This record gives sequence, structure tokens and C-alpha cells, in this order.
Amino acid sequence: MKPVKTRVILISVFIFISLFSIVPSIYPNSPGWWKAVIGNAEMHLGLDLQGGVYLVEKVEINKAITEKLYRDYSDIKSFVKSKGIGNENDFSFVNNHINLSAGFLKNKSSAAALEKYLKDHHGSLELSGGEIAFKPSALAGYKKESVSGAIEVMRNRIDQFGLVSPKIARQGSDLIVVEMPGVKNVKQAIKLIGKTARLTFKLVDDESVMPNAANGKIPEGDEILYHVSYNKYTHKTAKRPYLIKKPVLMGGADISSANVQMNRYNQPVVGVSLNSAGAKRFADITTKYTGKRLAIILDNNVISAPVIEEPILGGNASISGRFTMAQANNLAIALRSGALPAPVKIIQNNTVGPTLGADSIRDGMLAAVVGTILVVGFMIFYYKFSGLIADFALIENVLFLMAALSLFGATLTLPGIAGIILTIGMSVDSNVLIFERIREELRENKPVVIAIENGYNKAFFTILDSHVTALITAAVLFYFGSGPVKGFAVTLSLGIIINLFTSLVGTKVIFDIISNKKELNKLSI
Repeated sequence: MKPVKTRVILISVFIFISLFSIVPSIYPNSPGWWKAVIGNAEMHLGLDLQGGVYLVEKVEINKAITEKLYRDYSDIKSFVKSKGIGNENDFSFVNNHINLSAGFLKNKSSAAALEKYLKDHHGSLELSGGEIAFKPSALAGYKKESVSGAIEVMRNRIDQFGLVSPKIARQGSDLIVVEMPGVKNVKQAIKLIGKTARLTFKLVDDESVMPNAANGKIPEGDEILYHVSYNKYTHKTAKRPYLIKKPVLMGGADISSANVQMNRYNQPVVGVSLNSAGAKRFADITTKYTGKRLAIILDNNVISAPVIEEPILGGNASISGRFTMAQANNLAIALRSGALPAPVKIIQNNTVGPTLGADSIRDGMLAAVVGTILVVGFMIFYYKFSGLIADFALIENVLFLMAALSLFGATLTLPGIAGIILTIGMSVDSNVLIFERIREELRENKPVVIAIENGYNKAFFTILDSHVTALITAAVLFYFGSGPVKGFAVTLSLGIIINLFTSLVGTKVIFDIISNKKELNKLSI
């Protein structure tokens, strides 16, 4: 009797914990202390059930490589010029290679100084055959890091945007799949996660003349960038050109925090704090170029170009640009989460409306309820009282599964509901194997208690084998699948593990309780 009592207590504890755990998932407005006890864990609805956005984005790695090498190209020219070992005409940037002139290469000391500089400051580059290019190993690593970095930046932005249970996964070598269930402002979310947010500080070239129709040549070392403004009264967009010096004085990598503030005119600006290295660099820049205009550039758009009136030594600055509150907030989020290491392009955009999600929930739940009723009815009809015991195990199975999904904070998808329905079928299938073995024992006129014990023993390895093979299949689906396929694999895996317990322990304990209370001479099966 003691082992039976232990199993009854164990099952009762599991049932109590399960009922307690699923309440926040069923009633989102449950008391705060209730959620605190279970660690705020609750089951979330997937994209197909509550609507949202499904994106496939392509990381434009080649553009990132070009930009990286071009920055190194500018550094190399500056080094050669500062050391007086050559001039800018000795270098040209062609097809992701930096070509060197024959005259420069003939000067052995200049070539040696350049090779040492590359080794000390640009370890990913190598000089070979009259050109500078990425080392093959460094290039492969940079490509991988570009995608991994883009995933991390997107995850940070989505977390700060306040989306529930987003999914971001790599697909292939340069694709990223983003699922954002429950997102309300679709356009804003897409714009935010796709924003490159590459912040740079460059000098405005006020000494040179802006090219016009008569003089269309851009001065050497300059580029034309625009400040784009929108007039909410006339609904017109205006573009103001700036002649900008190409060298990047400072990037946005040294930003430690960014937040929305209000200036003295009660207009939103973005306050930026720099880390120690960035604060020193910014102090040097603003000291050296006091009186000059410093262009603050985001994704090749000039946000503002204020005059540096005095050195900024505290490591704090503000970015103003006649922002709306929403624009300032999105910019702050993008800067806090960092710049994308490479541009991304959306190649697939599927938006699932909440109405479609509600229909999916209704249809899925209806299928689950109808399936459960049919299975429960069949088991009672065919196996009588023993079928009722199997139905108890089935209810246990579903309860434990829902509790596990809630405690793990899993996302329930439509294929996940299909996994639950499949688990219901597997639950009774295990009991059918057991009951048929018991019937075989009873046909041989063995005592009921012996028949029950032998039935469970003979069915044990068959049930174990079938569940292990199904679990392997679910693991493969989870490892290689994505999105809804993973959802199906998760519910199926949990259902298989739980079903082993409910079918072999949950039903057996009821038979043991009955046989301990009275001597069984007949079994309704």
C-alpha cells in the first residue's frame, strides 16, 4: 500500500502545480503575487494565433565588406600621408581591393612601413601581389559576424520595442527570419528593426564651393549628403544639401546610452552618453575643430550640423533635428541597441491580421475539443470502466502539457495545437496496448490482479520503443525546423514525455488502489 500512497501523493502534487501554473495563461489579469510565485511564466500565443509580422531579411554582406574596406582605405591613405612615404595617388579602390602603384612598391622602405602598419592596426588585411585585400579567414569570419551581429542588434531593438515572445533565427548563410506576434504598429516595427542606425560624425566643408549646374565637380575628398525635412503644414519634403568631408571623425560604437530629452524650446532631442574612450575622442574632436560645423549623420542622412562653439569634455551630447516624439524615441532605441553591422533588405513580408488569428484559435480549439470528446467516448464505449481510467490519464496528460508550456514560457502555435491533438491520440494508444495485453491474460483465466500486472509489464517496452522513436523524430524537427515547425516539435516532445508517465503510472495507480481496497474477481475492460 505504501508505494501506491507515494504515487498518489506525487500525482496529486503534479495536478495541483499544473492547475496553479496555467491560471495566468488563462486569466492574464490574475493577481501579481500569483504570477510572482511561478516567476511570471505564462504561455504565449504565436504569430498564427494572435496576428503579427513574419519577415525574411537578407543581410547585404558584400555592402558591409565594401564599407569596411573603404574605411580601412581612408586610414591607410592618412597614414601614408602623415608619414611622408607616399601620396594618395599611389592608392586606388577597385572591386573590394586596394591597388598600389608600381612606384610605391619599388620603394622597399615605404612598402615595409605599410606592411608593419597593416599588421599592427589592420590585422584582417594583407598586402600581396601589389594589392591590399582581406585575408580569406578574416573575410569568412567577418561575413559570419555580420549576420550574427545583425541578429543581436535586431533582438535588442525588438526587446526595447516591447514585443512579446519575438523569434529571430538565422536561415542559410545570409538570411534572418523575424517573427513578431502581437505587434500593433506594423510599419513602425518594420522600420525600426530594418534601420541601419549607422551614426557618424564628419566635418562640413565650408571652405569649398558647393557644386552646381555650372560647376558640377565635387571637390576631392568630399561628398554631398542631404538633410531631409518634412513640413507637416504643407505636407512637402525639403532636401538641403551639405558638402561633407569624407573622413569619419567618430562613429556610434562608443555610445553607452541614448534617451529622449526635451530642450529649452520644449522640443524632443536625443541625449547621448559616451563611454570613456568615446568621451576622450569626442573631446579631442571638439577641441581641435572649435568654430567648425560638425555634421551628425545617421544612415547617410544629415540629422543636424551645429557649429562647435566650445570643446565638449563631459562625454554627453544631444542630437536635434526637429523630431516628433515617436521619431526621437525610435532613434534612441536604434542608437541604444547599436548599428546594424551590415544593411538588411526585406525580401518577404507577411502580415497576419488578428481576425485570422482569432479564427485559427477557434478552429484549432474546436478540433481539439471534438477530438477529445470522440476519443473519450470511444474509450468508455469499448473498454468500459477501464476506458474511464484511460480518459483520466488523458485529461492528466493535457493538463500537465499545458502547465509545462506555461512554465517554460513557450509560444503556442497552430501546429502546436496539432501536436497537442496528436498527443491525445498517443495517450489513449498506449492504454489500448496495455488493455489488450490485460485482455489476453484474462482469456487465459489468470487472476485479475496478475493479469493487470502482466499486461503493464508486457506492454512496457513496446510503449517505450514507440515513444523514444517519436521523441527522436520530434528532436530532428526542432533542430532543423523553424517557426511553426519548432512549435509542433516542442508540444510533441513534451507530450511524449508526459504521456509515458500518465499511461504507465497514472493509470496503474488507479488499478492498484482498486485492487488494494477489495479483491478483484472481475474487471470491466
